[in-house]
Amino acid sequence: MTLPLAQQTVIITGAGQGLGAAIARRFAAAGAKLALLDYDAVALAETTRACGATAMGIEVDLSDRVATNAAIAKTFGQLGRVHTVVHNAAILRPTRFADEDFESFFHTFNVGVQAGFQLARAVWQGMQDNGGGALIFVSSRSGIEGFAEESAYCATKHALEGLSKSLALEGAPYGITSNTITPGMYMQTPMSARNYSDELKQKWVDPVLLAPAFVLLAERHLQSQNGHRLDAWALSQALCPLAAAG
Repeated sequence: MTLPLAQQTVIITGAGQGLGAAIARRFAAAGAKLALLDYDAVALAETTRACGATAMGIEVDLSDRVATNAAIAKTFGQLGRVHTVVHNAAILRPTRFADEDFESFFHTFNVGVQAGFQLARAVWQGMQDNGGGALIFVSSRSGIEGFAEESAYCATKHALEGLSKSLALEGAPYGITSNTITPGMYMQTPMSARNYSDELKQKWVDPVLLAPAFVLLAERHLQSQNGHRLDAWALSQALCPLAAAG
């Protein structure tokens, strides 16, 4: 069953900037109530203001299990049941494996996988008892390929791919969808600015052009694609070809 965003409460992680902020603004424009999670208080405050009165910003370090649980509890306490989770937060710090240490590796992994598990587990029962919901995990090529100096990031994205597939199978009888979604296009974000070559920066697009795909998933228009890995650029371009081309 589809559900318009105007009738939803949504958690978006990594919402302070980049793709997360673009998704938040698109969802706010559609009337969703939003819990926006990010570690960067300044960027988060800007996105929250832009999204208006239906958005609540929560500053949180998602690598911290206790802090993440507190952010989830605050969301439930102020906004009630959650219909959709968009887990977009990620860390990419290119590091040779010989220089990788335990703390750095698991900081990256916990922001992605530990927090992804906590969010999904927290909303699961409510979704199961109330006709379903949508779990959306942002992935990348690093979720299906390996790249040098990305051991922590690749491990994180590969794990999210597996988690999402499993949740899709268990959630299907209850109307719960779970998907990974890759940008599918080079995006102009702070993470990209740090890691893209000059050549790739010539190709990047505003992440707002990828946001329509997330609306489709959140409103559950793609239930036949439950468990699949999707391409945000391709979906958004199919919906809005002129905007995507621009």
